[in-house]
Amino acid sequence: MVPIKGTIVPARATSTRENYAIGIAQALKEDIGTKPPAIKTIMRWTGASDRAVKYWLTGERGPGGWHLIQLARNSDAVLHAFLHMAGRDLFEVSIELNAAQASLTRAAAIISALAPRR
Repeated sequence: MVPIKGTIVPARATSTRENYAIGIAQALKEDIGTKPPAIKTIMRWTGASDRAVKYWLTGERGPGGWHLIQLARNSDAVLHAFLHMAGRDLFEVSIELNAAQASLTRAAAIISALAPRR
């Protein structure tokens, strides 16, 4: 009798890769939707094909390296999803604090400009 050799493949379970693809898909849908203009927008941001973008939006596949960088550059939702998946939620808080500080600085400048001069 010949022993059985080869790789044992475990039963299909939700993998980290699938969670990644679904997380990016949810972030994209939340940010810009799934209509054809959204697909074209994502294509412009990343230079990816329409088929790739459709896979990303359905969560069947996730964007790789350079495409993920381009998505995070253009979509706050994707950046936040990526940071959450990477376990960098504190870094996300610092980004929010910087944005809040910039908004407050702008608001203070507007108030100063509108205030009557004495």
